[in-house]
Amino acid sequence: MKLLGRKTEVSLDDRLEALAEAGDLAEGRLGQEAVDHARAVVARAGVRRGLSVEHTAVALAGATGSGKSSLFNALSGTELATVGVTRPTTAKAQAALWGAGGSGPLLDWLDVPLRHTVEADASGLILLDLPDHDSIELSHRREVDRLVAAVDLLVWVLDPQKYADAAVHERYLRPLARHRDVMVVVLNQVDRLPERSVKRCLDDLRGLLAADGLEGVPVLGVSARTGEGVPELRALLDRQVSRRRAWSSRLAADVASAAAALWAGTRPPDALSPDTPSPHAQPPDVFSLDAQPPGALPAAREPEAAGAPPAPGQVAVPEVAVSRALTRALARAAGVPAVVEAVAKSHRHRSIAATGWPVTRWLRRLRPDPLRRLHLAKGARSSLPAATAVEVSAVDTALRDVGAAASATVPEPWATAVRHAARSRSEELTDALDRTVAAATSGRVSGAPRWWRVAGTAQWLTVAAMVAGALWLLVRFALDYLMLPGLPTPTVGRAPWPTVLLLGGALAGVVIAALCRVFAWAGGRRRARRAAKALRAGIAQVAGELIVAPTRDELARYARFADRITRATS
Repeated sequence: MKLLGRKTEVSLDDRLEALAEAGDLAEGRLGQEAVDHARAVVARAGVRRGLSVEHTAVALAGATGSGKSSLFNALSGTELATVGVTRPTTAKAQAALWGAGGSGPLLDWLDVPLRHTVEADASGLILLDLPDHDSIELSHRREVDRLVAAVDLLVWVLDPQKYADAAVHERYLRPLARHRDVMVVVLNQVDRLPERSVKRCLDDLRGLLAADGLEGVPVLGVSARTGEGVPELRALLDRQVSRRRAWSSRLAADVASAAAALWAGTRPPDALSPDTPSPHAQPPDVFSLDAQPPGALPAAREPEAAGAPPAPGQVAVPEVAVSRALTRALARAAGVPAVVEAVAKSHRHRSIAATGWPVTRWLRRLRPDPLRRLHLAKGARSSLPAATAVEVSAVDTALRDVGAAASATVPEPWATAVRHAARSRSEELTDALDRTVAAATSGRVSGAPRWWRVAGTAQWLTVAAMVAGALWLLVRFALDYLMLPGLPTPTVGRAPWPTVLLLGGALAGVVIAALCRVFAWAGGRRRARRAAKALRAGIAQVAGELIVAPTRDELARYARFADRITRATS
């Protein structure tokens, strides 16, 4: 098993690069929405890093009647924001600037045309008053969603009556749990509460935020009307602005959220928290993602509850090898048993043709070579019979087994991609196996053993002996017929030499032929074993190239993806 490397702290640039690569690796494997969101985060971060880092855009966000505009006026010391009984009051975000120099491109990117300079030389704070996130006006909600996705620091303004409202918790706070370092929560209008109830409400709000994953987020009780808590809030904002790091912390949180969204696409269904909307949540058409402008943060789909991205060392990628079952199934489908048998028969056929009794061996030459009959020439299409339905089913089962084994420890939907990769080149198997069988057996036709020559020479000597004995006997017969003096005839015991040569040569030829058949049978088996070994090696190579290699590539892609996700969330 190969384990991913250790988790280390990395720069924002490296994390953005990792997120971009993870998005590319996830293309076609995970949901396109998560991939597009990751790319949008990378693009948005690229733009924000090129704008003023001396300014920090802080947004006051909240529900209708929470007192955002009053707090905006209290923080800016102006009456810029309209405060009234009629709701909603704020229709378009407006900005109060402390040090306006160089802030123009940033505000242009944020698309905030209403700008008011409060102090010419100051900290670089850009305070934005947003419309109500629960406004009945769709354009207002779009404006909130767009700016919530882009500002550097978020100040959520809640009021004592609706601080537990499911709309803000489920729509924004809970999905933005990774943004706790760039978030402040304000309980406004505490002057309406009895003094003894303020602490209780603040503690209750902290508990709700902890349940949202926002434990540790600064929670302040303020009153825009009386000024209570406003200096403390302003001091907190000044500290954040003076560090000049809110923008990078925001981008880091965006990267982590986008990476988690990608990783959530790899989790098995039972690892995902069920999406159970609260009965107090707004109707679907109010917060429909379709109503958001391009590039807006799809907050309702942030994957915080879907399971954290992998920790270093937790992702194990299985090794994939060519199994015996796969090789056996491919060998049967490729006709290897028939080819091995043909190799043995071809060797016996050619052996008999080369070492058989010369008187009858010509009959053997009239028979076709079993191996040549299959047309197993390198580069040519063989005449092997097509695989049967049973053999095709066995190959299909073996491919499924390879995919299942390789994807056993890989989460969906990457497991599906791994299984698909194992079968992605299956249509090439037939031709590749046929070429491999032809290449592995084309050299088996040639190469006559040396003993064939020895046996062949011996057979011709027996024929010569037979011919010599026959001619000798023929001459004796002719002399006797013509009543001429006969030739002296030596004997072997009582048998005359001509007869010994004729009959002995015939007998010796038959015996040599019989012995050669035995050797031919043994040689055929040896060649069949060597052919089977070569064929198995060739088929294993084909399986490695067309089945295992794509599977390994997909597993390597998943491992790289998991490593990039881990790096992006470091």
